[in-house]
Amino acid sequence: MKRLFLIFMAAMATVAVSAQEKGYLTGSFETNDHYYVADEGNGLRGFEPDDDPFGSNNYLKLDYYKGKFSAGLQLEGYAPAIIGYPSELDKFKLTNFYADWKDEDFHITAGTFYDQFGSGLLFRTWEDRALGLNNALMGARFAYNWDNKVAFKALWGMPRYGMEFSETQVRGADLSVSLANIIGLDDVVLSVEGSALNKFAEIGIDAEEAGAKPSTFGWSGRLNFDYSGFFLKGEYVDIGRQLVAGTPKRGNAQLVELGYNGRGLGVTLTGRRLEWMGQRILPSVPSPINMMSYVPAMCTQYTYMLTTLHPYNPQIGDDTSFAYNSGEIGGQIDAFYNFRRGTALGGKRGMKIHANFSTYYTLAQEGTAQAGNLLFRDLSVDVEKQWTKKFKMLLQYSMQEYNPSYGANKTTWLSNIIVADLLYKWTSSFSTRLELQYLTTHEDQKDWMAALLEVNFAPHWSIWGSDMYNHGSSKRHYYNVGVSYTKGRTRVAAGYGRYKEGMVCSGGVCREIPNYTGANLSVTTSF
Repeated sequence: MKRLFLIFMAAMATVAVSAQEKGYLTGSFETNDHYYVADEGNGLRGFEPDDDPFGSNNYLKLDYYKGKFSAGLQLEGYAPAIIGYPSELDKFKLTNFYADWKDEDFHITAGTFYDQFGSGLLFRTWEDRALGLNNALMGARFAYNWDNKVAFKALWGMPRYGMEFSETQVRGADLSVSLANIIGLDDVVLSVEGSALNKFAEIGIDAEEAGAKPSTFGWSGRLNFDYSGFFLKGEYVDIGRQLVAGTPKRGNAQLVELGYNGRGLGVTLTGRRLEWMGQRILPSVPSPINMMSYVPAMCTQYTYMLTTLHPYNPQIGDDTSFAYNSGEIGGQIDAFYNFRRGTALGGKRGMKIHANFSTYYTLAQEGTAQAGNLLFRDLSVDVEKQWTKKFKMLLQYSMQEYNPSYGANKTTWLSNIIVADLLYKWTSSFSTRLELQYLTTHEDQKDWMAALLEVNFAPHWSIWGSDMYNHGSSKRHYYNVGVSYTKGRTRVAAGYGRYKEGMVCSGGVCREIPNYTGANLSVTTSF
């Protein structure tokens, strides 16, 4: 770490002196602060004398640019972290810093950086503040692109875990060859790609006796084809032998995507199989932030309250609590169509319709593609229509079937959800948005209803209030009120509400949150 920091400072000084262009500095600051209160109506017994009723997540990011050179840093502070965030996030620290040089062909980075190979199934580092996840590599990266025909990159580093950088070492290389550009086919995309990844992590004596090794090797092969709106993508991934419940298992994945996009129509058919794909930074720590690869939930990504009660979290076969499930197999078909203006359905202003069907199963037997118990199934349809210059409507229907045992048995919960999202612009600066939602089911907590009213006074003020009511079982309200003010690049928002336990997900990666009630304040600004 000290050597890398010295390299970083030396690179900054050397390039800053030699560069001729005028440099500039950009930055951003974000703070999210919560104050928790006792609420017997939310199942909270209150706070003990030693409990801290405050939670605060803070981020300061600075980036300096001068010609082909850039450098930056990020400071983070948790005082303590907001409830539901990983316990590894604690106190204040300079967590990330980097120096970077990039021209038309070469790209060199020293310090912390983010990258991925292919779709990210083999390797990906990224930051997601909503999840408390940041697994940046501390090390070095070199990339070279020859005339958009051959692209190569190599990297080495130690992944970040929590507020520290782990002792795990990662070495990798990625190669992409554009056959279409080499041959001279201007209207075709045809490329073959491959990646290799080596990870060295300390393991215990018991793991070594079970056949595991501290050094693992993974690789992936990919094919990309696109012509006249039709596209085909394929990827095979082998992450090597990973520890699962103290036993080494060889992880692998297959991904195929086929589709068409053009003339207002888009159709994508995706199939995927995962087996023992839990590639962790620290082999024996089952934390949601202990990840070195990315497995997205390939289904509709919802944003409305009732549609996200049971978000899908892909089963990758890395949880020691569910070691009987080696992975999953399934896929989705996603389609949209834009009805043009002047058509019978499009009317004066057109209309958009989108539909998605996704279904995923456990692997019935390790090493096969045989489907076992149903994990998740979803059928969704949404229609968006601009009726007048002032009135816009979105209607959504979702039928979700969810396995609460994560595939341990065949029992599933089925729910039907209807959403109406209505936006009306009364004047150029005053608008209201109303959400009405209903969920009906015979399982879990039975029926729910929800509503949200948002009042906007452009360009600065917004006021909202919402309530999610479980009238089928607990008779409990989950309410939320708030106000925000935006000025230029700065936004300040404050609110108070009661929140339900559940999962917060982003692209298929999830963290659990408990019940809590309280006030919150957030400030974001950039310069």
